[in-house]
Amino acid sequence: MESSGLITTLVIVGVILVAGVAVYVSFYLKKKRRQELQMMARQLGLQYSLNDPFGLLAYPFTLFQKGDGRGLENVLAGTWQDMEVKEFDYWYYEESTDSEGHTSKTYYRFSCVVTGIDAACSPITIERENLFTRMADSLGFRDIEFELEEFNKKFQVKGKDRKFAHDLVDARMMQWLLGAGDQWSFEASGNEIMCFSKRRRPAELVPLLGTLKDFREHVPRVVFELYGSGAAR
Repeated sequence: MESSGLITTLVIVGVILVAGVAVYVSFYLKKKRRQELQMMARQLGLQYSLNDPFGLLAYPFTLFQKGDGRGLENVLAGTWQDMEVKEFDYWYYEESTDSEGHTSKTYYRFSCVVTGIDAACSPITIERENLFTRMADSLGFRDIEFELEEFNKKFQVKGKDRKFAHDLVDARMMQWLLGAGDQWSFEASGNEIMCFSKRRRPAELVPLLGTLKDFREHVPRVVFELYGSGAAR
């Protein structure tokens, strides 16, 4: 009996130690990331904020409406290569309950960067096709299709305004998206555009910023003519 009690005690102590180590490692990694992001902000000439001083979660992007809970932190803001940017860590979680009533959370983490655009964009999302988007297509949740079949096979474009989608994603934009790499996703809504990917290391943020800049430079002139602030209504 004494041996059994000792084993139980050791198991409990072991569990507590493992949990303590996990908490410490999580704290250490978060602190390390914040320090590296602060350093990267200085190198890029941007300002760093631990929390969100801009109310970014209120921006009307589809990504910010996913999950059962969400948040963001580590905001880098300022001017980068003549472009006003706000780069940040974003996360959301989905909650699930098993047959015994135990609740768990699955987290999804992203690196995002937002900039303004002189046009009133109808909400649109441009992402690479994957297993889940293909399953949605097979269930009837079709995305917007374009004249280039190669693009249709590799990208999912979602939006209520098909005309705006075709004005934004012209032949030149499609060719650029096909060559930009498969790690990037894009959203446009109102006068904001966003590029995002899975969470990136601080040293890997420049490609994220550069991809958003390239995306903005490939926005067709017709978008500004038809939807810009000077466009006829």
